[in-house]
Amino acid sequence: MTQSPTPVIDIKDLYFAYNGEWVLENVSLTVEQGEFLAFIGPNGGGKTTLVKLLLGLLEPARGVIRVLGRPPRKVSSRLGYVPQDTGTNKSVPVTAEYVVLMGRMTGGGGFTRFSDKDKAAAREALEQVGLTDLRDRRMAELSGGQRQRVLLARALVSRPELLLLDEPTASVDPKAQGEFFQLLKDINERTTIVLVSHDLMAISTHVKSVACVSRLVHFHNRPEVTKDMLESAYHCPVELIAHGLPHRVFPHHED
Repeated sequence: MTQSPTPVIDIKDLYFAYNGEWVLENVSLTVEQGEFLAFIGPNGGGKTTLVKLLLGLLEPARGVIRVLGRPPRKVSSRLGYVPQDTGTNKSVPVTAEYVVLMGRMTGGGGFTRFSDKDKAAAREALEQVGLTDLRDRRMAELSGGQRQRVLLARALVSRPELLLLDEPTASVDPKAQGEFFQLLKDINERTTIVLVSHDLMAISTHVKSVACVSRLVHFHNRPEVTKDMLESAYHCPVELIAHGLPHRVFPHHED
């Protein structure tokens, strides 16, 4: 009998609290290899917390979480992470290539001498995101979309088996958003991807499945974003303008 591959993510009965208040409750989720999953839901619903748990930056209060078959902290070198581009990196006088090389650091702090193999991997990652010609450009000189692709290259330089992204297109214009999601679609051919996003148009166009996160987690094994799913996730009325066009989600409000 052929043994089924180990899920990339396997979460069972997970609970997590901040200051005694549950942020995530009774979460069970399985993500198979090759998935492209989007977490959607209101601000404060637990999406970023769930990503931090998958990265091993937080520990659950109860329950079990396994990534690539092991506790997340045991497989950190096999994970890639792309944060939001908050603009804080613009003030640091480093080049795009150096930022990507930082993804080859193994910890320990202090001065790092990068090998020829490291530099070759960095240039390959920059080529993968279409920024080879800008490798010597300082981060402060790049557009928001270009900086976000540099951060993507930094995550890819270690050839991760799971790529996690937290609202990666929040600070870029619509054209750059489309280009970024097309990059992710290409990367997904060889890497499992989980991202947090409020870009519902991109979700319906590019991802394979959706998980609504609002303390509880509801997994939907399809990319379609329906009215019922959104109302369940955001706890407020949602207007769907038309199929294939952006959805309008009313801001979170108190009852």
